[in-house]
Amino acid sequence: MSTRAAARNPFGALATGQRLPLVTVTVFVVTLACGIAQLAHRPLYDAVVRDAARITDGEWYRLVTGMFFQDAWAFGLVSNLLWLAVFGTLAEQVFGRAKWLLLYFGCGLFGQFMSYVWLNPVGAGNSMCVTGLIGGLATVVIVASRRYGVVLPAQFRVMAFAVPVLAVVDTVFHDNHGLPCLLGMALGFLLLPPRPSAAQSG
Repeated sequence: MSTRAAARNPFGALATGQRLPLVTVTVFVVTLACGIAQLAHRPLYDAVVRDAARITDGEWYRLVTGMFFQDAWAFGLVSNLLWLAVFGTLAEQVFGRAKWLLLYFGCGLFGQFMSYVWLNPVGAGNSMCVTGLIGGLATVVIVASRRYGVVLPAQFRVMAFAVPVLAVVDTVFHDNHGLPCLLGMALGFLLLPPRPSAAQSG
């Protein structure tokens, strides 16, 4: 792919061929439904939020439900769904559906657990899941030229190299998004789409 073509569709040459982001749409709808339920019935949040004391008492399900509800309520729901729509669609195009699920929920669950044991004992939101997707996409951008022969626009490469730096800084300042992002980068490297064959590249 030429530089000009990559600028028009930066991830097009890396797509797996799955045009419809069905997994992204499904998770979006489920998360939206949970958010609406939370707003309509506010006591629901107390039953599902990640709460270290209650998790320690045996309510481990909160590590999962914490990925579908929002501690920032309406603002968190809207902003996190927007990020999910953008990066979820890109990640599903690049990694495919099964790898998307591993990145999203693997990084999200890891973030929930690390928040529980260290960083942020009480909270909820799918933002840590999305940062896992961002980390995976950053890895793809970093290796795109060497592995796939795709020259992505400079701004994408700069942002990709900035991701691990920002993730480390985020963790140093005791925020809980940096670690799942770094895990996303590591998983992204392990889950990289295969190199195109000579017939495909021709």
